[in-house]
Formats: sequence, structure tokens, C-alpha cells
Amino acid sequence: MPTEAGRHPTEDPDRGTRRDADEAADAPFSERLKRATWSAHEDAEQHGFSRALLEGALPRESYAAMVAQHYFAYAALEEVGRSLAADPVAGRVVHPELFRVPALERDLTALYGADWRERIAPTAPTRAYTERIERTAEDPAGYVAHHYTRYLGDLSGGQFIRRVAERAYGLDQRGGTAFYDFSALGSLPRFKARYRAQLDALELELDAAAREHVVDETRLAYRLNMAVLADLGASFAADAAV
Repeated sequence: MPTEAGRHPTEDPDRGTRRDADEAADAPFSERLKRATWSAHEDAEQHGFSRALLEGALPRESYAAMVAQHYFAYAALEEVGRSLAADPVAGRVVHPELFRVPALERDLTALYGADWRERIAPTAPTRAYTERIERTAEDPAGYVAHHYTRYLGDLSGGQFIRRVAERAYGLDQRGGTAFYDFSALGSLPRFKARYRAQLDALELELDAAAREHVVDETRLAYRLNMAVLADLGASFAADAAV
């Protein structure tokens, strides 16, 4: 899956975990959130399906199946986002210009044809994922975690997937990789910096328990995503499954 953080930094084996914890406690909330999910980022990068996809080693239909599962996740994410747009916590990260469902619909038309709605269905792991997202309609802090996990990943590592898909499958942003086209945002580095600043400002609205909940829910979001990928790997490439 796309990830925002990248790999673990090189660490001095003599450094103690207490110093790391102290540094984390002093870091901005966005940085603490990234650090807390480093292991999940690394797992995502090493996932068999993700590796094979980034190497262009999977058939076009496996990429199409991943796009289809994205559609169900983003339909849930953006429906909840619209319901929480005025919320003082979740509303800080809801940006309509980020919404991906229209782009996904274009991609699915290109990949499956005009009858794509009749040809796709959520897998069991995707249903579990979307059900968790839907529950965050009553949990604005939890929604922030899912929003961060998906959109920041697509703005970062997702751009690599776009280039591979265009090269391997002969697709483009008019249909097939429109999902990864964020040109409407302008400069992606500037947008990501603004998004992280909004996360940092959000910290002032959350107590310690709520901040920890965002971190925990982010970890859960990664696990749910990994389950979706593992299922796709098992379905489309035995050597891509975990």
C-alpha cells in the first residue's frame, strides 16, 4: 500500500528507548503519529503484493482489483467525511479537493468498462475495513486516523504506484490512474506540509487519551489495509501473498 513515512531511520544500537521516547514526546503531533507507525510503514513496503505491484510484476487484472477495493474504501471514507465536515476535530482534515471517488469511477470505467458497478464487489477484508471507517461517523478523532492513513499515503508512496501502473499497463490519468492525479492541489509538498500543520494544530483540541486513540486507530487502519492486500495477493499471485 502507499505509505507516507518511508523506512526506519538508521539508529545507533547504543541509544536507549528512553531517549527515543523523550524525543517523541517533544515532537509535533504529526511527527509523533508518523513515528508511531514506522513499523507498519515498513511492513507495507515489504508486503508481497505491494512489492510485486511496484515491480510491475502483477497482471493488469490484479491492479484493477486493487482499484475496485479502493473504491469501496473511499466511498465510505468520503461519505463519513461529508457528515463530519463541520466537526471541530474531523473537519480540520476534510478537504473536498482530496475526494477520490469521481477519479476512481473514471478508472473503473477504463479498467472494467461501462458496466463496472456490476463487475466488482468488496472482499471480506474490504468490508471489515469499510465497516470500521463507517463507525468513525461517531468517532471524529478516529476518522482523522483513517483520513491520514489513506490520503497522505496516496500523496506520497501512491505516486510511485501511478508511474508503475502507467508504464506496466499502458494507463494514464484520463482513465486508469486518475486516482493518483492530485494536480488540483497544486504543489504536493506544500499541501502535505499544510496538512501536517493542521494535524499539529489539532493536538490542541485533543486530550492525551484522544491523541493516543488517533495513534492506535492509525495502526489499526494499517492492519486493515494490509489484510486487503494479503487477500488480493492470495487471489492473484501466490508469490505475492504474505
